[in-house]
Amino acid sequence: MAAANTDSPPLSVKENVTPINSKIAEISESRAELLNRIQNLKNDLQSWRSKLDTQVKTYRDELSDLKKTLNVEVDQLRSEFQELRTTLQQQQEDVTVSLKNLGLQDVSGDVKDTEGSKDTEGSKDIESSKEKEETP
Repeated sequence: MAAANTDSPPLSVKENVTPINSKIAEISESRAELLNRIQNLKNDLQSWRSKLDTQVKTYRDELSDLKKTLNVEVDQLRSEFQELRTTLQQQQEDVTVSLKNLGLQDVSGDVKDTEGSKDTEGSKDIESSKEKEETP
């Protein structure tokens, strides 16, 4: 049926195999290089991930310690403020009781009024002395 082209010389099997073998060798080498690069990238990624996990754990531990320390300090401050509040309330009660015992509880209001009137009188004295100095 279809006749082979008799004008061109038939290729030997060796001539066909040599270019194919060299191409296969190039492709295999290229494939090996790519696989090697991929493996190196995987190793790098794994190393990076491991380092990152370690850093995250370290930071979490540090934050946890800082949080605990802060909570302890806040509790101490609350306790100290509560003690101060209690002490001040006790002192206020002691002063009130002392004033009652001395009968000065109602007088304390009178003392403030008296001091206010003294300030007013002192101001008036200063003003009148200034007027006298200014008058020739």
